[in-house]
Amino acid sequence: MRSKLITVALITILLYVIVSNSIACGPPTTQYDLTINSTEGGDVTTPEEAAHTYDAGEEVDLVATADGGYQFVNWTGDVGTIADINDATTTITMNGDYTITANFAAGAVTYDLTINSTTGGDVTTPGEGTHNYTAGMVVSLVATPDAGYHFVDWTGNVGTIANVNAASTTITMNDDYSITANFEYTPMAAAGWDHTVGLKSDGTVVAAGRNDHGQCNVGGWTNIIQVAAGYSHTVGLKADGTVVAVGDNTYGQCDVGGWTGIIQVAARYSHTVGLKSDGTVVAVGWNDHGQCNVGGWTDITQVVAGDYHTVGIKSKGTAVAVGGNDSGQCNVRGWTGITQVVAGSLHTVGLKSDGTVIAVGRNDRGQCNVGGWTNIIQVAAGGAHTVGLKTDGMAVALGYNTYGQCDVGGWTGIIEVAAGAGYTVGLKSGGTVVAVGGNDQGQCNVTGWDLT
Repeated sequence: MRSKLITVALITILLYVIVSNSIACGPPTTQYDLTINSTEGGDVTTPEEAAHTYDAGEEVDLVATADGGYQFVNWTGDVGTIADINDATTTITMNGDYTITANFAAGAVTYDLTINSTTGGDVTTPGEGTHNYTAGMVVSLVATPDAGYHFVDWTGNVGTIANVNAASTTITMNDDYSITANFEYTPMAAAGWDHTVGLKSDGTVVAAGRNDHGQCNVGGWTNIIQVAAGYSHTVGLKADGTVVAVGDNTYGQCDVGGWTGIIQVAARYSHTVGLKSDGTVVAVGWNDHGQCNVGGWTDITQVVAGDYHTVGIKSKGTAVAVGGNDSGQCNVRGWTGITQVVAGSLHTVGLKSDGTVIAVGRNDRGQCNVGGWTNIIQVAAGGAHTVGLKTDGMAVALGYNTYGQCDVGGWTGIIEVAAGAGYTVGLKSGGTVVAVGGNDQGQCNVTGWDLT
């Protein structure tokens, strides 16, 4: 009897332990198998290819890595819970036993970049049209405004453009993109011998100073995108590529009515120069020194006129010149890396891409002593003085200063400078204008101008 009682007690204790453990541990966790494979051309690196076991509901990271010369295509198989079957880096949620395959194909992924621009400029790098690039490639963008315009911004599929407000920037090719470079009129000021011309952003023009030949009679001009001022004449470039001129026409310097396809104009003493859209150049006016002999020029991107000479920049940053060279003002053939050129009466100044400046020609007033200038973004040349605009909006000047034409040290917020015979003009960022120097003809009476 005693043994039976002991047996019953042991069975009871055993049953109690089994039941207690069952209650404490709960039901067993459900797990599922994930089997991963890949085709030729790559591997699944996270997790490694094989069979893996995961708890039900667990989210598993997937990373497919293509070999060189291959691209990831998609995931196939039991892909119902894969977050994105077209993404090489994605996740899968384990709600069952799954077998999946990462698929690769030969060749790199490429995307199309379509580039357009508004009136007033072009995208010069990589050029307008549709281009095809490898996925992930960083593509340089350079928008170049025409004379009288400035770059505004990039619009369209701009999510991967480094800086939508910069004319020179980059775009990363992660998809097919279409972008547009936008340009607008730029207000500007031009200085003649002793008259000043202002271009307003609405395409109209104002002028102050000497008007004995009607060189200031520009009140009726419209749709102007650039202005230039000579000794006693004024030239305006219209948005349609035609040109207008008023003032002294003794040498035919105003005979520009038949010009078409013009993208920039220049004027100085008694001749006028026009740059055509095909990179060729035309000129009219006084030619005693051969300053108008530009008919053979090609591949030109900018032109300027001095008193007796004409200078052009070529697309590779070199310079050419014709005309009077008695002071060496045409000795520019060895110049390289030039982004802007200006011409005074008898000297020529070049702005280099690194922000430094060079000059040749007459230097009796120190107008060519620009070797120490740095951080310059624009230059201007007067009768015997030279002006530079710095990146911080301040101006520097040297040379002939009898009339105070070089007293620009206190200027701030300047976006453009111009130089006349004995005076200097500065356009401020708000559209107002300042001037210093000789004012015997009222050429400096610009303080009330608002060119916006």
